Amino acid sequence: MKRRNLFKVVSAVAASAAFGLSLGAQAQDKVIKVGTVAGPDAQVWQVVQKVAKEKQGLNVKVIEFNDYVQPNAALDSGDLDANSFQHQPYLDSQVKQRGYKIVSAGLTYISPIGVYSKKYKSLKDLPEGAKLAVPNDPSNENRALLLLQAQGVIKLKAGAGTGGNNATVLDVASNPKKLKLTELDAAQLPRVLGDVDAAVINTNYAIAANLQPTKDAIALESLTSPYANLIAVRAQDKNQPWVKKLVAAYQSPEVKDYINKQFKGSMVPSF
Repeated sequence: MKRRNLFKVVSAVAASAAFGLSLGAQAQDKVIKVGTVAGPDAQVWQVVQKVAKEKQGLNVKVIEFNDYVQPNAALDSGDLDANSFQHQPYLDSQVKQRGYKIVSAGLTYISPIGVYSKKYKSLKDLPEGAKLAVPNDPSNENRALLLLQAQGVIKLKAGAGTGGNNATVLDVASNPKKLKLTELDAAQLPRVLGDVDAAVINTNYAIAANLQPTKDAIALESLTSPYANLIAVRAQDKNQPWVKKLVAAYQSPEVKDYINKQFKGSMVPSF
């Protein structure tokens, strides 16, 4: 009887161990589906995919979308495990509008909006009454004014520019140098740079005008600005081990080097 019982115990332990190994293998074989948008984001994720496999033992499948609506819907429904294409203000608006249970897991990169000038090398050099042009569309004007506030050039009214409340020049509460803030179409700003003292220009328009953000801007958004892009996951998954591995793969030296070399300042790592 004792031998039979011992045999049963040993058999049970062996079966349990085998089952545990099977579960471990299944966990390692899990494919993490990441949604992103076609173009530069997808290019970067091809590098992340390789790093995740080689350095983190994580199998990543990249799924490309052609709009900014489907990736969050697919993540919330469980069709994706993560997505990577948006910044925090956009995510916040989607969560508010659609009730998604989605959160940020880590930052990726920023296409920094910057202040450019053909006359001055620093915002501190701007004289009293200088003419400073900003984009006139709500999102980018808000972003421009937040940058100027962060640089100490102006101060906005309490609550302006945050919590979904886009600021305009009418929300400027303090303007020590009495700067003349002029609202213009974002695409026109590089063309009028010679006619104003400075202008706040989006990266895509700056690059098209042969301006390199990291070299030519006299002020740039912080790399941890709310407008830095991020990796999003469902709230219930935020503390899962695979999430940490996925973020670590993106925030690796290999990916940072790729972004810096490939995009030459139009995309800047936020890590």
